[in-house]
Amino acid sequence: MHVFVTGGTGTIGSPVVAELISNGHTVVALARSESSAQALERAGAHTVRGGLADLDLLGETAASADGVVSLAFGRDYSSADALTAAIAEEGAALGALGEALIGTDRPLVTVSGTPWVPGRASTETDPLPTEGPVGGRAVSVNALLALASRGVRATAVRMPRTVHNDGEGGFAGLLTQAARRTGVAGYPGDGTQRWPAVHALDAAVLFRLVLESAPAGTAWHAVADEGDAVRDMAAIIGRRLGLPVESVPEDTFGPFGPIFAMDQPSSSVHTRDTLGWEPTHLGLLADLENIRP
Repeated sequence: MHVFVTGGTGTIGSPVVAELISNGHTVVALARSESSAQALERAGAHTVRGGLADLDLLGETAASADGVVSLAFGRDYSSADALTAAIAEEGAALGALGEALIGTDRPLVTVSGTPWVPGRASTETDPLPTEGPVGGRAVSVNALLALASRGVRATAVRMPRTVHNDGEGGFAGLLTQAARRTGVAGYPGDGTQRWPAVHALDAAVLFRLVLESAPAGTAWHAVADEGDAVRDMAAIIGRRLGLPVESVPEDTFGPFGPIFAMDQPSSSVHTRDTLGWEPTHLGLLADLENIRP
């Protein structure tokens, strides 16, 4: 399969590109910069230069591919306005990609987050919340999945709050960044809230499986750890960085503060049983031991 990938140099995207190529697919990847283009070409991908705002380029490249994996998202999470702008940009890009594939029955795999459900782990059948700081992403993903009725094999891989590799990445990575910035390995509330997690290399395998075989209009959970306590993450971060570990105000984490404070475990039983996906790499708490002081 000739696959168009956006976001191919990120924590998720780099292993997805490698996974696709190592399993016989060819990849053309969107590159925002010369350094990104060079990294992608070293990995064996072809590149097109541009960004998520280049909607015509996205549509043209998608139309010439056998399938699309959309992973790109803005990098500025410094404020609520910046996050809203990144969500809007992603939504417009998904619209352009989906429009290009209408009537083709080709796969278009996008990424979203696992939902949260009070009192239990969320499952693949739970709807994404369309309210809150990142609710706009759910609106875009739902619109994309609706294209299943218009001849697009649209699917979504729901990622947990932390996608990690070598101790870095995801919400746990933001905890580490905040600890380095403030001098405290902090957590909101009492720290008993749980976040799901997955190693990036395991997530990459699931993206390939979904691209190759998942039915149109379906959502899947890339969850290896159903829920690790945030206080346990902070304890390892503090030990690795030699910093005190304590509860801190939610606003320490900017626009993500309210999300960080939520208990949000998630299950991947249906995904594993149906697609035969089985994580094999380090869990989050073990991987955080790789944080460099």
